[in-house]
Amino acid sequence: MNAMTRHSELKGAQSMEPSQERPFFSVEDIHAWYGESYIVQGVSFSIAKGEVLSLLGRNGAGKTSTLRTLARADSPVLKSGEIWLDGQPLHRMKSYQAAQAGVQLVPEDRRIIGGLTVEENLLLAQVSGQKGWSVEKIYDHFPRLAERRTQEATTMSGGEQQMLAVARALARDLKILFLDEPYEGLAPVIVQEIEKIVRQIRDLGITTIIVEQNAVAALRFSDRAVIMDTGTVVYSGAAADVLENAELRHNYLAV
Repeated sequence: MNAMTRHSELKGAQSMEPSQERPFFSVEDIHAWYGESYIVQGVSFSIAKGEVLSLLGRNGAGKTSTLRTLARADSPVLKSGEIWLDGQPLHRMKSYQAAQAGVQLVPEDRRIIGGLTVEENLLLAQVSGQKGWSVEKIYDHFPRLAERRTQEATTMSGGEQQMLAVARALARDLKILFLDEPYEGLAPVIVQEIEKIVRQIRDLGITTIIVEQNAVAALRFSDRAVIMDTGTVVYSGAAADVLENAELRHNYLAV
C-alpha cells in the first residue's frame, strides 16, 4: 500500500460518528493558522495508549506547528477539527487546561529556568495542578539529575538540560508527552543518552509523540509514524514500514 492510499484511508476515518469509541488519542481533520498563513491543513491520525509516534517531515512541513496545535498553544490558532485525549475534548481547551488534562509539551528550547537548581526546577513544576512523579522517583530513573540536584540547571550540558526538561514533564500529571526536536543541537554521544531516555519512557508505557528531524533515529524506537508535507499528512502507519520503504523516505524525509 502506498503513502497516498494510506492518506486516503485516513481521510475516510475523519467521518467518525460521535457515538463510536475513539482511540486513546485522536486528531480529527484539524486546520490551524498563523495569522493569514494556513499551516496545518486537515491533519488526522490516532495512537493507542502507551504507543510512541514519530511526527516526521522535511523542514517547513508543519510538524512543530501541528504539535503546538495539539498542545493547545496560543499559536497557531486552531480553526476547525477535533483533538481527543482519553475522552477529553482538547480542541475546546486553552493550553493551561490541556496541561491540567494531562498534556505535557517539552519544547525545542527546553525552557529551563535560569537561576534555579535542578531540584528547584522540578519542584516548581509541581506547584500547581495534579502532581506526577515524585522528585525521588525522578532521581531513581534519572540518576544523572540526582547527581546534579543542587547545580544551577542552566549550567548543565545540553543533554542534561534535555533530560531535566523531560523530567519536569513527568513531575506533572501526565497522560501524553510531546517532545519537539529533543536531539536538536546535541553531540552524537549526547543524542545516544537522550535516545535511551525516550526508550525508557516508552518502556514505562507513556504515550508519546515526538517531532524529530533525525527521522531514522526516531523511527527505531517508535511504534507508529506520521509523515507530513506542506501541512498535510502523506503517510500514517507503522514506523517499521517507513524504515523499510526507501522510496517513501527519499520522497518525504530526504534520507
